[in-house]
Amino acid sequence: MHIRQAALDLILAAAAGYVGTKAMEPVSMKLYDMESAADREREDAVRPGPPYRIAAEKLSRHVGLDLSDEQLDRLSLAFHYGLAIQWAPLYPLLRRSTGWSPPIAGLATGAAMSIVADELITPAFGFSAANLDYPLSTHLRGVIAHLVFGLAVAGTVEAGWAVGRGRTSTANRRVGTSGP
Repeated sequence: MHIRQAALDLILAAAAGYVGTKAMEPVSMKLYDMESAADREREDAVRPGPPYRIAAEKLSRHVGLDLSDEQLDRLSLAFHYGLAIQWAPLYPLLRRSTGWSPPIAGLATGAAMSIVADELITPAFGFSAANLDYPLSTHLRGVIAHLVFGLAVAGTVEAGWAVGRGRTSTANRRVGTSGP
């Protein structure tokens, strides 16, 4: 039974990572539009380019590949969605191991992704400028967008679990180590 649960969790998490990314993108863009002109100018001035594109360029060069712009665009998109799909399994792990409610586990998933991926890994590998080069609004936008990601992941996984159990609602259900 545990293998079946783990397989279901991974399938749902992959779908949830995609859905979460689709949910966070317009939120991030709207928040960017709401920033002051000075903050947008400062961010645009220090940002070396889209982090996933920079990652695609650096990693392809590192392994000796000379990719066209179109190939780099596709690889960049694969990195963008791939990170989300790889990160989303944290949600069912948190739900099964902590007993946290869906919103709390979802927010924790999004916050962890924001801190680890955006604030630590991305600048450490040179996929962005240093954190202190960006205005505070850039960091806040990232946190909020990733919280939306986590909540969308939570909703998607919970809906999948409900369907898997033949339910249309997750109300009055406790997720424990034995499964949804």
